[in-house]
Amino acid sequence: MKTISRVLLAVLLTVAGTVATTSSAANAASLPGYVLSSSAATLPAPLAALATGKRIQYVSTNVNGGLITATGLILTPRTNKKNRTVAWGHGTTGLADQCAPSTNQNVFWPEARLAVGELLERGWTVAAPDYPGLGTALPHPYLVGASEGRSIIDSVKAARNLDAALTPQYAVDGHSQGGQGALFASQLAPSYDGNLVLKGTASIAPLSNADYLAPLIPGTPGQGYLVMALYGLQAVDPSFVPQLVLAPPARAKVGVLQSGCLYEILAAYENFTPEQLVVGGVVPASVTNRLRVYANPGQTSPSAPVLIVHGTEDEAVPYFLSADFLVPQLEEDYNIPITFETIEGANHDGAVFQSVDLVANWIAARFA
Repeated sequence: MKTISRVLLAVLLTVAGTVATTSSAANAASLPGYVLSSSAATLPAPLAALATGKRIQYVSTNVNGGLITATGLILTPRTNKKNRTVAWGHGTTGLADQCAPSTNQNVFWPEARLAVGELLERGWTVAAPDYPGLGTALPHPYLVGASEGRSIIDSVKAARNLDAALTPQYAVDGHSQGGQGALFASQLAPSYDGNLVLKGTASIAPLSNADYLAPLIPGTPGQGYLVMALYGLQAVDPSFVPQLVLAPPARAKVGVLQSGCLYEILAAYENFTPEQLVVGGVVPASVTNRLRVYANPGQTSPSAPVLIVHGTEDEAVPYFLSADFLVPQLEEDYNIPITFETIEGANHDGAVFQSVDLVANWIAARFA
């Protein structure tokens, strides 16, 4: 495909807001969803049998509206193609560039492969963003929902820019971090997705009420998630300094955020006491207040029907966050159809494995 010059690209992607130019190529390249480059992607074997894949670099925006580069995969069904797009929001992989699923099959998790495979079996093109900062020079705004949501929507625009046969109708499906991002995409859609038509959002074990969850994490095996979240906040708020929150033993381990991905990060912190993790053993208000702003979905209304799926034995995102907080809040505050499905006995990843058909059937009904 044709690409714009490297010099022009550098200018476009470092300037916030609208880029004024007389060049039609430059005008196009300033639009979120513009595909900067694409190349054949090597897919996990089960998916390679179902789809052709392209790894793309595309234009998205940060939470302040500035142009950025994002990466991801576009998977096109080999058979039964129905010209609808489903965006897949992946669960946590890590913070470093090597944790981008589009280039590292080790973090294209088994539950994600199964879920994406079912979407492809249904004939839907799948847009699978890495999220900003994974696979690019930017820091990854981990758990900043508006960042994830923008890249999810823009990946759908990118898919349509690659394939003119795709209609404007799309759905979003995501797990964990991606379930949170899916809900944010639904909130953002009316003001951000242009001529796209969001038909529904499926969110499996989504992070919500992060300000309530964060103080419960110190001293548990999930402490690495909190460390990542601190650096995710710094990516959008440079005034926030994670080193002032982390206790010395935790600060000594932060190199793993760049050398490893999810499981290495969790292993590095899983046995810390609360006092070894954060100063004084307590998550401060400087963290919970920011998480409330940046990480909690449901602050504005979803724009299409929502399906939330959660397992009762979820060890990473407790079931009660959806059952007691998120779902009642959405039902009470907004006039949007909300469906809540409980998966008895399922843990965090098991909720995906056990709801593959349920989610795909729900999306099919939305498209119908």
